[in-house]
This record gives sequence, C-alpha cells and structure tokens, in this order.
Amino acid sequence: MRVSIYSRVSTADQDNENQLAQLREYCQRQGYEVIQEYVDTASGGKTDRQQFKQMFLDASQRKFDLLLFWSLDRLSREGVLATLQYLQRLAEYSVGYKSFTEQYLDSLGPFREAVLAILACIAKQERIRLSERTRAGLAKAKSQGKVFGRPRSLKPYEKEKAVQLREEGRSWTYIAKQFNCHQDTVKRALGVGNR
Repeated sequence: MRVSIYSRVSTADQDNENQLAQLREYCQRQGYEVIQEYVDTASGGKTDRQQFKQMFLDASQRKFDLLLFWSLDRLSREGVLATLQYLQRLAEYSVGYKSFTEQYLDSLGPFREAVLAILACIAKQERIRLSERTRAGLAKAKSQGKVFGRPRSLKPYEKEKAVQLREEGRSWTYIAKQFNCHQDTVKRALGVGNR
C-alpha cells in the first residue's frame, strides 16, 4: 500500500521528528511504502497550510492510497465540520485515512461508518450552535441600535428637515441620529460628500 504521512506542529520551536519517527516505524512494520511526507509548521486552525494543500492536490491525483497522521488534531483544528469535510474529500478521492493514536479513526477499519456518523452528528450540532450565536449577536447589535443592510437614503421630506437642522447649526452626528442612519448618509443626501 502506498502511504503518505502528514505531520504538523504549531510553532517553529516544536519538533515534528517524534511524530515522524513513530509514523515511519509503523509503516515499516505494516509493510507500507511511504510515498511522501507532508510536514507543516502552522496552526491547525488555518486552511492555507502549504503542505496540507499539496497533500490534498496529490490525493486528488491518487498519488497515494492511504494518509497516515499522528492524531486528528494534527490534521485539522478547524472544528468538527471542516475536519469531517476533509475526511470526506479523501474518501471522494478513494484515499483512505488512519490516525496513529486513535485506532477507531481508520477508514479501513470496522468502525469507519460509525465514526463518520458520530462526526457528522457533532458537525451538525456545531452548525446549529454557530447559527444560534450569529442570531444572538445580530439581535444584540440591533438592540444597541446597529443598522444592517444597505445604507438607507433619506426621503425628500427628511432631506428638507436635515437641511433645516444643519442651518440651525446641528452636527452631522446629531442629524444622523434623528433619522437613525449614519452621518455619511445625511451628507450624501445633501450632496456634501464626506467632508
């Protein structure tokens, strides 16, 4: 079996050699042929890891049959949903995956479907929580007077009132508050620009 190894550490003062030595030894014991080693020094929460991207490109070209990594958090720390999508991408490329330290996480093993089902369930809950947090954040921002969407424009009668307020010496901020909009909206309506 043609195997590629993926190893990642977060910072330059950490060393990949411990992971790599054990992964190489495992491959040797199993009689696997190591085709490529992909080694990143980057946060697992980032998608722009150079070797990570190269590994997926090579997987899409079926340059190896199995991806071996130390543990799931070495592959990705982007959350369950993103990690599940990475595993599914490998499966779509007909490339297996195996975690060295997590025996149950093996696309060739008997628990493959069960583990993916659990990860999919967790990913669904993660999406729901993210949606709830987003709605809560929007509600809080709205309650604090934040206006969303395209900047509104002033109606003709509002323009007249804005001109009157400006002639009275009112500030742009004061006028904007009267119409619940940004001061740039008022300036734009009166043809003043952002001065």
